[in-house]
Amino acid sequence: MNVALWAVATLLALVFLGAGAAKLAQPKEKLLASPSMGWAENFSPSMIKTIGLLEILGALGLILPAAVDITPDLVPLAASGLALTMFGAGITHMRRGEAQSVVVNVVLLALSVFVAWGRFGPHSF
Repeated sequence: MNVALWAVATLLALVFLGAGAAKLAQPKEKLLASPSMGWAENFSPSMIKTIGLLEILGALGLILPAAVDITPDLVPLAASGLALTMFGAGITHMRRGEAQSVVVNVVLLALSVFVAWGRFGPHSF
């Protein structure tokens, strides 16, 4: 189970690191040009950057604390934070009628909850 938790945490970290970096590196106008980023029209540029920063911090929090063995209790907290982020993203996409994006959010939410459950509970560090 430990290997599965590491694999899922690594996958989530890569996904959120990429998504967060894209939000931080690109202006709102360029994000809006992407078909999957229509939601950005409802948010200010600073809020989009904040979401990107939180995604990057969550991604780092999934891996670094356990990898360097400094406060590994942060791993399930990071997973919980990313789960809440995906819950909010799912609500946003649902309100906009973007069903395909909601499916992605639900999958990422479930994977984040799996890591949080495993690291809070039976397979903590």
